Amino acid sequence: MMLICIVLIPLLAGVIAWAIGRQNPGAARWVCLLACAIDLVILLTLWNNQAAMAAFAAGGPWLMQVNVPWVPALGISFHLALDGLSLLMLILSAFLGIVSVGCSWTEIKERVGFFHFNLMWVLAGIMGVFLAMDLFLFYCFWELMLVPMYFLIVIWGHENRIYAAVKFFIFTQFSGLLMLLAILALYFLHGHATGTYTFDYDLLLGTKLGSGAAKWIMLGFFAAFAVKLPAFPVHNWLPDAHTEAPTAGSVILAGLLLKTGAYGLMRFVVPLFPQAAIDFTPVAMTLAVIGIIYGAVLSFAQTDLKRLVAYSSVSHMGFVLLGVFAWNRIALQGAVMQMICHGLGTGALFMMVGAIQERIHTRNIEKMGGFWEVAPRMGAIAMFFAMASLGLPGIGNFIAEFLVLLGSYQANATMTSIASLGLVLGSIYSLWIVQRVFHGARENQAKLPDFARREIALFASLIIALVGLGFFPQPIFKTADPALSKLQQLAVAGQGAVQVSEAKHSGGNS
Repeated sequence: MMLICIVLIPLLAGVIAWAIGRQNPGAARWVCLLACAIDLVILLTLWNNQAAMAAFAAGGPWLMQVNVPWVPALGISFHLALDGLSLLMLILSAFLGIVSVGCSWTEIKERVGFFHFNLMWVLAGIMGVFLAMDLFLFYCFWELMLVPMYFLIVIWGHENRIYAAVKFFIFTQFSGLLMLLAILALYFLHGHATGTYTFDYDLLLGTKLGSGAAKWIMLGFFAAFAVKLPAFPVHNWLPDAHTEAPTAGSVILAGLLLKTGAYGLMRFVVPLFPQAAIDFTPVAMTLAVIGIIYGAVLSFAQTDLKRLVAYSSVSHMGFVLLGVFAWNRIALQGAVMQMICHGLGTGALFMMVGAIQERIHTRNIEKMGGFWEVAPRMGAIAMFFAMASLGLPGIGNFIAEFLVLLGSYQANATMTSIASLGLVLGSIYSLWIVQRVFHGARENQAKLPDFARREIALFASLIIALVGLGFFPQPIFKTADPALSKLQQLAVAGQGAVQVSEAKHSGGNS
């Protein structure tokens, strides 16, 4: 029941918050904060269970699972399962859930109960995505994330919120439909080949598909995950959604929603279609490198501070795509670390922008400057997260990007060399943010109160997490290693199959 409770707790908290929010907005906030805290305690307790983790590392397929028939006539089951990779993503989800509730404490003043209902249901959908091992159930959770996030943007967003929300909905809904078609194709092809029609992940692994069918079905999954990641050129929805979303919505978008795309690549694209994914590697690595450079360059062109941080996410998440398709353990470890550290660091930057906008009612960089003088705590915290964004040694982001580049260099030295320019560009725009916003002449004379205790506590927790990951990354690697080892084994098997196929083709031609 523990896995069911992890998803059920935020669902119930959202309903309770909506019910009591009209009479007591403060109680709605506390209910959601408590729900996320309970989930976090459950997950950390599980992570700290050394006996269970040792048994898992010894070769058990899942750390924990529940599999109950749902619609047995169609091969649909309520199958939730947890391994090291999903455990790390769930801990990140619960932690950022606490942060998102905390950062919206004073920002959201209207329809507080309904706001927290949508926030909790987005969180529940994300947690369900990280747990679902039935492809029909996975798609249900995937769609569950969409509607509440749409409402968060369209109701509590900023000036162009309707345009941004509709754009977000169209991109994610269309890509989700492509994934649904791919799931159905895999379902029917597996049933035709084996006589068993099922959506169960474990049974679908190893389904024998023709090269053409595997390629097209894999592309259906890849399209959905690339949009969420987001990868170039299907990233266009992200800057608008981030810019117009409320602060908590931006934290969830950057910290968690993007990670569902990266998780999908690791969990579904590579294991279900290893040979097709191997064939697609040159294209995927090219898209990753373009995204890294393109996102960094476009960050310079922004005068909207929130839009600048959004484009930096396109660049940073390009490293995840590069790491996944590098096909070695070092790069995969870096990709997992980047997912976690980007969620923490970029979430903090969006909180910073939200705090500034709440105080001076603008995100325009040209109207900022000299903030350090009047808000030194804000300036110091902004400096730390700018350093995290550029990958300063001693912070988790450095470990992440260094491992991705180290691993991808073994796969493709040329692509890695180009991708490394993203680190240089990232350093420039990160330092430019601090210089332009917090130093120089004071352009905006509006009152700028420094961070209060609540805000300092939220940022301090994120700083501690990033520094801890920078100096002690091994627990992350140890937890994720069994799942990453399986990915690497599948990649080796896929590469072997490609080599055998090429040898046969070459022999036939001769």
